[in-house]
Amino acid sequence: MKIVADTHTHTIASNHAYGTVSEMIAEASKLGLYAIAITDHGPTMPDGPHEWYFNNLRAIPSTYMGVRVLKGVEANIADFKGSLDLSEYTLSSLEWVVASIHDATLDQSETKVSIESVSELYLNLAKNPYVTVVGHCGTPTYKFDYEKVLPELAANGKLIEINDSAFRYNKTSLPNCVEIAKICKRKNIPVIINTDAHFMTALGRVDSTLKVLEEIDFPEELVVNSSVERFEKCLSERGLPLRII
Repeated sequence: MKIVADTHTHTIASNHAYGTVSEMIAEASKLGLYAIAITDHGPTMPDGPHEWYFNNLRAIPSTYMGVRVLKGVEANIADFKGSLDLSEYTLSSLEWVVASIHDATLDQSETKVSIESVSELYLNLAKNPYVTVVGHCGTPTYKFDYEKVLPELAANGKLIEINDSAFRYNKTSLPNCVEIAKICKRKNIPVIINTDAHFMTALGRVDSTLKVLEEIDFPEELVVNSSVERFEKCLSERGLPLRII
């Protein structure tokens, strides 16, 4: 198995990442990727860009250097109601919205973290029509009822991300990621494999994830970015244009 698109990536607009948009796209082109999504952190991340940055992503061509460039965000989940940190106006203008929990941006002043509260958060998020991908949801601090919630997310068209950084850096998430993958396999839930790359040398490199998925005999047909045909189908189902040849 391989991936043909990397749809969770960061640029220097997120100040703790280290490549420009052009450098990331050039690397995607060099690797022969069909697509890349530019998904810098939402504005409540301490070093995230202003909302205007996301509104102006339209300045980037849809296809550049032979790569389909999806204009997106890694939106921060702001509270246990599943709210995001961008306005509906901005979210509706984007092509690819990864929604993730981060310690620095989740308001925990009124609700304690528990399996029940995090499950409710994701059930609320499932109803958000702008969310494409549920990002790095294997974090142990924010464990939820996978058996109950994952099918609801899938039923509402959300892709479950298998984030390679869990296998490269934050290995405390690895057992939960494997559990999530096994449930997705059993329940026939589509997933997407991403790098969460913060520098171009990580882009498209998901060997650690592929090795683990191979060990559990995860079906390639459930990985939406495992072939051009599957990924183009994913784009078409969301009303998004395909790459221009």
